[in-house]
Amino acid sequence: MTDRVYPSSKPTANGAANPAPNTAAAANPTSTKPQLRPPYRPQAQYHHRRHRRSNRNLCCCCCFWSVLVLLALALLAAIAGAAVYVLYRPHRPEFSVTSLRIAKLNLTTSSDASSSHLNSLLHLAVTCKNPNSHFTFFYDSFTITTSSTNDVQIANGSIPAFVSEKKNETAFRVDMSASQALDVESVKSLRPDLKKKNGVPLKIELDTKVKVKMGGLKSKKVGIRVTCEGIKGSVPKGKSPSVASVSDAKCKVDLRIKLWKWTF
Repeated sequence: MTDRVYPSSKPTANGAANPAPNTAAAANPTSTKPQLRPPYRPQAQYHHRRHRRSNRNLCCCCCFWSVLVLLALALLAAIAGAAVYVLYRPHRPEFSVTSLRIAKLNLTTSSDASSSHLNSLLHLAVTCKNPNSHFTFFYDSFTITTSSTNDVQIANGSIPAFVSEKKNETAFRVDMSASQALDVESVKSLRPDLKKKNGVPLKIELDTKVKVKMGGLKSKKVGIRVTCEGIKGSVPKGKSPSVASVSDAKCKVDLRIKLWKWTF
């Protein structure tokens, strides 16, 4: 038979009994160690920043390609425009005032100077020339306004729509008239001009829209304004109309581009 050895239950030297061994601790020695938590890592913030950075990169990439495409389109348009200019040598249409006769130009003021009235009748001859060999112009109806240098409207008229063929010249005769009341400021600026011996400085403006055709291609309608200056007319005496001086008249053609409420 085997001999069994039992632990001694005698007190120790300091009077305390030996503590009983912890069987659970002996079975699992790691359980007595404190549990250490892993360091805090902001996983959500990390993913959020990465997502924001990817969106920013995508936006920058889209902007870069958009700008690149616009530059490419502008370059192609410039090349096409240069090719058309070299091949066809386009020119603007030419307008000129052939003659202007003033049959009536009366400014009357009431006895108490409370109101003023202007009656006018003008006969205008204007020429439109197309100097191009490959372009045809399709004009809408023209609105014509004759005014003084201080922008006081004197008479108005119109020209019907027409087509200006290649290397073609078209002449029109227009009757312009007005019967309107003028305010005090308009009367003050117009009356001294009517008394000038060398004639009243006049300005004629023609507004319309035009479409250009080149071969089988047609452009969209674009607004234009023809401004003719250097004209001087005198008030007629009697029933015979006075002939205005148009020897120094010069007409220029400008594009009229409308953006929202503004016209350039």
